[in-house]
Amino acid sequence: MAKRGKKYQEATKLVDRDQVYSAEEAIELVKKASTAKFDETVEIAVRLGVDPKKADQQIRGAVVLPNGTGKTQRVLVFAKGEKAKEAEAAGADYVGDEDYINKISQGWFDFDVIVATPDMMGQVGKLGRVLGPKGLMPNPKTGTVTFEVEKAVNEIKAGKVEYRVDKAGNIHCPIGKVSFETNKLVENLTTIIDTLNKVKPAAAKGTYMKNVAVASTMGPGVKVNAASVGK
Repeated sequence: MAKRGKKYQEATKLVDRDQVYSAEEAIELVKKASTAKFDETVEIAVRLGVDPKKADQQIRGAVVLPNGTGKTQRVLVFAKGEKAKEAEAAGADYVGDEDYINKISQGWFDFDVIVATPDMMGQVGKLGRVLGPKGLMPNPKTGTVTFEVEKAVNEIKAGKVEYRVDKAGNIHCPIGKVSFETNKLVENLTTIIDTLNKVKPAAAKGTYMKNVAVASTMGPGVKVNAASVGK
C-alpha cells in the first residue's frame, strides 16, 4: 500500500475508525479532515446486504439531490426534430444524432451524461462497447432514455446522481462539496439513504444497510449510523 502523506496522517487522527457517528458529526469531521487545496467532493459509500449476482437484487436508479452536487454536468442529448429543439431550450450542452455518434466513436468524450430518446437507442446502442465501460450508456432505469427530454436535462442540471450496486454490494455516490454547509450535505446524504431504503429488494435477507461511510476526495472515511439517518 502506498505511503500516505503527512496531511492525510494528521486528518486520520481526527477520526476514530471504530466509532459510528451521527450524520451531522460525520459530515463535520469530513470537513475538518479535508486538507486539499481544491474544493473536494464529498462521497457516500454504502455496503448493502444484497446479492448483486441475482437479477432481483441489482439496485440501480437515480435521484435528484435537494442541494445539488456542486458540479455542473455537461449533458449530451441524442434526439431529432422537436425533441432536439426541446433539449436545446432546456439547456443541453450538445444536441444531435449521427454526427455525435461518429464523434464519440472517434474518441470524443467532452460530456458527463447522455440522454437519448428511445427512437435513437438503436443507433446509440452501437456505441455500447465504448460507452458501457465508462458507465455512460443511457438507461431507462436512470431516466436517461426518455421522450421527456426537458425534464431529464433539468434534473441532471439540478443535481441528479445515479447509483448502482457494484459486484461487492457497494454503492458510491457524490453528495456535494466540502464547501457546502453541513446541513446541506446532511440533507443530500439523507436523500440517498431514504432512496436506497425505498428500493430495498424484497429478496434481500438479513441486515440491508451494513455499513455507511462518508469521505472527501483526499480524506479518511468516517462511519455513519445509518439508523439515525432518514425518515
